[in-house]
Amino acid sequence: MSAIIKIFLADDEELFRKGIYFLLNREKNIEILFEASDGKELIDQLNVTSKENLPDIILMDLKMPAVNGVEATKIIHKDFPQIRIIALTSYNTKSFIANMINVGAASYLVKSASPQDMIKTINEVASKGFYYSDSVMEVIHQDILSSGNSKTVLDDDFLTLREKEVLELICKQYSSTEIADKLCLSARTVDGHRNNLLSKTQSKNVAGLVIFAIQNKIVKLDEATII
Repeated sequence: MSAIIKIFLADDEELFRKGIYFLLNREKNIEILFEASDGKELIDQLNVTSKENLPDIILMDLKMPAVNGVEATKIIHKDFPQIRIIALTSYNTKSFIANMINVGAASYLVKSASPQDMIKTINEVASKGFYYSDSVMEVIHQDILSSGNSKTVLDDDFLTLREKEVLELICKQYSSTEIADKLCLSARTVDGHRNNLLSKTQSKNVAGLVIFAIQNKIVKLDEATII
């Protein structure tokens, strides 16, 4: 049996929030621990929650009173970096997507998505640390190009060959176990390479590694496809 994915849910629309609650609670591997109606309530709850009861994932609406989803994501990404945030919104514009990815969202889900898409996104984020659809990857790529942050200033030996191989597979959204199988390594060794990559690139999470790889042209957009 797969591990239980613990979730906090933040959305000021009660009817929509309750709908998600009942939908996800039907999944055997998902447990909703807390519902918040705004970002302040969410952050307050995180600050009084014991470490062992913190969520693995937060489903975060962007448009909320008191503290909106963007500001809440910035705070949580800084204070609770181990928690992965899935942005949940009605707005499917490039600016919204790029902004949420830049402040630390592990995925971006439009409210018009199907229940199957939501459940898949949650499971992918839980197992791999992030999940970007092809359309979101394209937005990341275009945002990097438009901001002039595409660069190739790395020394050839900045990353080892093995680290580049691991990074390329991370960008293709393989899990540590899948990467280990492909490269004939142990999952622990893959995790070690990933931690080295995070340290070397000064990325705070796996999503940051993807952005780094695209910025520095270590992978091309067509190589970083969804498996």
